[in-house]
Amino acid sequence: MAEEYKSAKKAGEKAFHQAVLHGQYPYLPALDDILAGEGMLPETPVGTFEIPMELIAGTKTHGRQNAFAVNFMPILAEDSEFAGKWQRLYDSQVAEGIRDPIKVYEYMRRFYVEEGNKRVSCSRFLEAPMIRADVTRILPKRTKEKDNIVYYEFLDFYKVAPTYELEFTEPGSYREFAEKIGRDLTEPWPEDVMKNVLSAYLIFRGIYEEFGGQQLRTTPADALLIYMHVYELYGILTEDRNVIRRRVERLWNEFMTEANEQSTSLVLRPEDAPKPESGIVPRLTSLWKSPKYTEKMPLKVAFLYARDPANSRSAYAHELGRNQLETTFQGLVRTRAYSSCGTEENFMRAVDSAVSAGCDVIFTTSPTMIDDTLRAAIHFPEVKFLNCSINLSRNAVRTYYARMYEAKFLMGALAASLAPNHRIGYRADLPTYGDIANINAFAIGAEMVDPHVEIILKWAPEDPDWLGSMRRMNVSVISGPNLIRPSQESRAYGVYHMAEDGTITSLAAPVLQWGTYYELIVRTILNGTWDARPMVQKDRALSYWYGMSAGVIDVILSDHLPYSSRKLVLTLKNALIADTLNPFEGELHSQKGLIQGPDAPKLPTEEIIRMAWLNDNVNGKFPDYQKLNSDAKKAVKVSGVGEDDGAGVGKTPGSGDENV
Repeated sequence: MAEEYKSAKKAGEKAFHQAVLHGQYPYLPALDDILAGEGMLPETPVGTFEIPMELIAGTKTHGRQNAFAVNFMPILAEDSEFAGKWQRLYDSQVAEGIRDPIKVYEYMRRFYVEEGNKRVSCSRFLEAPMIRADVTRILPKRTKEKDNIVYYEFLDFYKVAPTYELEFTEPGSYREFAEKIGRDLTEPWPEDVMKNVLSAYLIFRGIYEEFGGQQLRTTPADALLIYMHVYELYGILTEDRNVIRRRVERLWNEFMTEANEQSTSLVLRPEDAPKPESGIVPRLTSLWKSPKYTEKMPLKVAFLYARDPANSRSAYAHELGRNQLETTFQGLVRTRAYSSCGTEENFMRAVDSAVSAGCDVIFTTSPTMIDDTLRAAIHFPEVKFLNCSINLSRNAVRTYYARMYEAKFLMGALAASLAPNHRIGYRADLPTYGDIANINAFAIGAEMVDPHVEIILKWAPEDPDWLGSMRRMNVSVISGPNLIRPSQESRAYGVYHMAEDGTITSLAAPVLQWGTYYELIVRTILNGTWDARPMVQKDRALSYWYGMSAGVIDVILSDHLPYSSRKLVLTLKNALIADTLNPFEGELHSQKGLIQGPDAPKLPTEEIIRMAWLNDNVNGKFPDYQKLNSDAKKAVKVSGVGEDDGAGVGKTPGSGDENV
């Protein structure tokens, strides 16, 4: 027998024994086994074309399953009839190539061979990257599992860009990739676009794998999309390869973070953050590593606002926090503010100015600034960048937001105690990560006081006459915007009562103490614990999510409230701070059914952040994306949640922004 079969068999035996050692099935998986019990699934002819060898996962039936190890290398004896056929086929492929396409079934982006297993085996041994195949697609049943969602998004992508090369693993990625190159998933992509996209991808993939990307769980396409948050795709075609290599090296921690199943470290309380180490050696190390700030050499901090604080509730609140930060540290910290940074041009101009002025820290105060913040952080690695959002898995940028749902829970209970007809209005901005928890916490707090209460939910960007809609439904107690707008004096914020003549009486309002929040973060820089381990890791993002226990959130109550209502709120507040009560523990019901039973513990923090359902006493639904204005659409793309869809409208989760 020729040496080729012996070498192939040796590779097969090695893969076989490795699989057994790790408790894995050592033979080729059979698609018939995978689909056992699924019933009849639709089959669709796709065509005959080149498919990536790496996506061939097994065989269709049991026929030749045991003749190959899991890597498609042969394992039958060298004197067998099979070995002779394999060797003759190998010699033919080397001399003439493959004349006839193999026949495969595609299921969930993987191919299973019905005819041509030996041709695949020989091609694998020859390290051929592609093989011609006649493809039939088997469509899985639709489910809400992430892999299934991503697969059906791939099918939409394939209709306009017929290639199996790009494999994304997160919901929304195919659409996001298309948008970043100015395309969509409805119109077929021109041939020249496909050629340039695939050329750029293959160049990037080669460099990514030079750095060991195949060892990460992040696919080359996932990594490319991260790259495109900072650099242009088509630049890969014109830039020197060494430039691309340096960029990949700068982004390596981002790729590692994307590959990590626990990609974000959440800091829920200031006391969870590292403390300065005691002892002479740690103290000397801290002095050596961290600059010592003084009034002559203060810590310089910049704040970037998407809009002008005079016209934006959110920016105004952060501006108050900036002023408080300077007052608290009395010369040890100096700040600068930049308004109207909502465009990439204005943002980068502000960052360049802040860096030139010697700023060590830059806070960007809207989740819509996430991509620009990441781009700046990669460009200025010596500067500390933070973005006001939640659950952003970017290693170079820390995120921070507040557990506003705690205040909403208290205000929901208060509102229910004062609503005369079991109806409370709730005006919401956008369905973004973190903010859905606010709605549900309000609804749960309300039903704890009044089991028959109904929360009338209206989205301001979708229904400009949301207040009129509520009044027509005889709603008089309303939860409005969290904050006042500086340019408009009005009592219509927080929870308030509206009389028939339009008179507004304030009842309660949430308070988000951004100054206290910024003080807590800045102190970690001043005391040298900013980079302390184990909190800071190369393969994780870091996100602060402080609440009432940290003193960053409170509720202001009207002096006109009855004593019993004030006592109710104070009792619940103390329980929240002591962590003996949480709105998301025990029995929970969405509009579509039971979430968890009466003895269940508090929902995991990540599930609260990524909540994508509405409580069963909420009268309303998620807004129609197409009815939103352009600013709202931008915010939802960054951090939006789709109904009962953990993936949301966009890929990158973040917090809401009341600018819109």
